[in-house]
Formats: sequence, structure tokens, C-alpha cells
Amino acid sequence: MSFATIDSATKQSAGTAITAEEIAEGLHEGHTASPDVARYALTLGDDALILAQRLGWWISRAPEMEEDIALGNIALDLLGHARFLLTYAGSADGRTEDDLAYFRTEEEFRSCRLVEQPNGDFAHTIARQLLFSQYAYLLYRELAGSADSVLGAIADKALKEVAYHRDHATQWTLRLGDGTEESHRRMQEAIEHVWPYLEELFTDEDLHDRLEGIAVRPSSLRAEFDAHVADVLAAATLEVPQVPQAMAYGGVRSGAASEHRGFILAEMQSLAVRHPGATW
Repeated sequence: MSFATIDSATKQSAGTAITAEEIAEGLHEGHTASPDVARYALTLGDDALILAQRLGWWISRAPEMEEDIALGNIALDLLGHARFLLTYAGSADGRTEDDLAYFRTEEEFRSCRLVEQPNGDFAHTIARQLLFSQYAYLLYRELAGSADSVLGAIADKALKEVAYHRDHATQWTLRLGDGTEESHRRMQEAIEHVWPYLEELFTDEDLHDRLEGIAVRPSSLRAEFDAHVADVLAAATLEVPQVPQAMAYGGVRSGAASEHRGFILAEMQSLAVRHPGATW
């Protein structure tokens, strides 16, 4: 099956899932990523992979059973996005999704610091999810029209899922922000905690210039992002934070990480590193 066939089928039916195996099959028919496209796909895939790892922690720990299921499903969606993107990124140099997920060092990852932030309490997780899912929704909406058919198909599928992620986070923001005095305080504190990490998501790089028509220019998403999030916060009786942005140590997406990335990877990669090549 060619990737063009997968792309067409996906756009005809929202319920048709693309598997990583189908993507790999399409790549073997000549749909390989250029070095620049691979770097771009790797950046998006790393964001999804790290956030999936963070959200998976909530399974059996969420405040109610329905949230165990909801956060687990969101984590699985993000893991699926990561698999598609890492599979495509690896096509540039013959690496597999597992090679990229489990056998890169902390400095080789390109995840944004927002997704690396600790879960904190439930409000902090929701605040992080609200900001990231709104960004991801706008990103994938635009990326679905990419001149790169593989990226376009991945984005088209991911968009249907992040639309739910965004709605889920929005509903919880409204519920907590406009709830009790305590829930309001915690939600406001959570928004202020994650807000400094936004700038990194919307900063253009030379890579985006080289991938004009293929990648989405992050700065083009900022105005709509700000307007939507401001509306959600207003409806939740929350204030838009007036806090400084975190410094981009080492440059945007340079591999500079938050202090949390190494601990996330140590947990995520431990089994694969200890037993390379193992299957079950």
C-alpha cells in the first residue's frame, strides 16, 4: 500500500486509523524523509513521546476512574503520533522508531520544555495539557496541508485526536477555574507555572525557512493561540499570566533541556537499554 493510498483513505473516513506499520510500508516505496524533514518530524515526535510518558503516570492515580481512562487514552494517542513521526524521521538514515525513542541521549532529543514539566497536581497537568493541545491543534490543522504527503497524512489523523485533547483540557480548566475557591487558586497557580515555557513553541528557526510549504511556521500560530486561550481562561474566571518567559538556554530546540528530561528518559529507556533487541 502506498502512502498516497493511506492519505486518501484517511481523509475519506475519520474512523480509519493509520498504523506505524502502514507508514513504514509506504516509506519503503520511496517516501523517505530528507534530513531537514527528518529533523522537523523528530521535533514533533519528541514532543508527543515525552508528553505521552508524562501522562501515562496518571493511570491509577487520577482523581476519578474516568480520568484514568481519559488520560491513558490521550497518552496512547500521543504515543501513536510519536510512532508515526519517529518512523518517518528514521527513514532518512535507516533508524527505526525504537532506535530513536530508546537509544538517543538526553542531548539528542528535541522536545520542548513545556512537555517535560512535572505533572504536579491535577491542575498542573491540565494547565500543561491546555496549552500544548491548543498549540498542537493549530499546528496539525495547518500541517495537514503540507506539501509533504507523509507529514500531511500524519497531521490529518492527529488533528482528529488533538481536537478531543483540547476539549478535554478546556472542560477541566473551566471546571476547576470556576469551581471552588481552592480549585480556582490551584488552577491559576498551575497556569502561571507552565506559562513561561510557551515562547519556545512559537519561535521560528532557519529550518522553517528551508521547509517553506512543508513545515508550519510556529510564529504564524501565536495570535490565534493567544486569543483562544485567553477566551478559555476568561470563561474559567482565570487571569492570563503576566510572567517572564523562560530563557532558551543554548538556543531554540538546540537540545538544551529542562532539568527533567534526563529523569524522564532514564525511566522510559531503562528496559530497552538493559535488554537491547529483546522482544515480547
